[in-house]
Amino acid sequence: MTTTTADRPVTERRRPFELGFTTFGEITADAGTGAMPSAHRRAREIIEQARVADQAGLDLFGVGEHHRTDFVGSATSVMLAAAAEATEQIRLTSAVTVLSSDDPVRVWEQFASLDQLSGGRAEIIAGRGSYTESFPLFGYDLADYADLFREKLDLLLKIRTENPVTWQGTLRPALEDADIGPRSLQAQLPVWVGVGGSPASAISTGRLGLPMALAFLLGPLRLHEQTVGLYRAAAQQAGHRDTDLRTSINLHGYVGATSQAARDVMYPYFAQGMKENNHQRGVGMQMPRVAFEAQTSADAALLVGSPQEVIDKLLTYHEVYGADRALVQIGFGGMPQRDVLAAIERLGTEVAPVVRREVAARKEATA
Repeated sequence: MTTTTADRPVTERRRPFELGFTTFGEITADAGTGAMPSAHRRAREIIEQARVADQAGLDLFGVGEHHRTDFVGSATSVMLAAAAEATEQIRLTSAVTVLSSDDPVRVWEQFASLDQLSGGRAEIIAGRGSYTESFPLFGYDLADYADLFREKLDLLLKIRTENPVTWQGTLRPALEDADIGPRSLQAQLPVWVGVGGSPASAISTGRLGLPMALAFLLGPLRLHEQTVGLYRAAAQQAGHRDTDLRTSINLHGYVGATSQAARDVMYPYFAQGMKENNHQRGVGMQMPRVAFEAQTSADAALLVGSPQEVIDKLLTYHEVYGADRALVQIGFGGMPQRDVLAAIERLGTEVAPVVRREVAARKEATA
């Protein structure tokens, strides 16, 4: 059989610093008008967001997985496949795949198919799940929360490197010479581990030498310094080179024309999202404007402001954590599409090029 260039495994292309956009696709009433969008409208808006992010030059586009009727992201691989057809260059990732309540064989099949369809642009961020509605939905016991993830990640990584697959666990039926396809177009389909700040999760990820996607919500900018330190120390003890490790900072944010405009646009929707969608419907967090403003300061977690303000904070995150990637969730709480698209444009055209140049210059200066 003749192998063409298009059939050969491709290698992931990397920039000095990668910047991306993610969404949960919440179906939330507009904080200003009270109008409730349909699931169809939200789904189509997500594809438009992917197209704009691609055209603006962003590196990644991600969709979060949730299993409730106030989100449209229960089948992230389907959403990302539609995004693949609407884009050309941008990489496509789950944000995250709740691996603990899914089957690793099916996850692999879906994302390897996405990889083939997109020309080698698929990624997986595998997580335990901070939203837990999928566990009872698919018949899993939350008492097995940690063990489910550990065992299923082990199987997913084995599928990535071997075929056929022979595997034995305790929470899933064994596999004996199982032929699992398709294979990914990329020589190695990237698998990141989503970590919410748990030291144990960071240590286990470091021991495996896997890239870590560290999720920030609120708090001080330096909140997870110890977490990243534990990750790197565990990786070093396991024999992994520090230069091979990758870390991502996953943030909520908004890029406005000015600092004040960014805060004025983001606040009502973010506050509503925290109140209505924070883990369980109807149980959430009240966020007064003064608390929100505090979280947008230079030493706090939220990535909000003018393009220059966002550039400065991203460079601080890079300096503090050694992060070489940031995924920014824009629009949480049902922000109107026009405002989301405007922020995506600014992130890709005004923020990303400057951050990439500055990070590249810093790396060259310390080489």
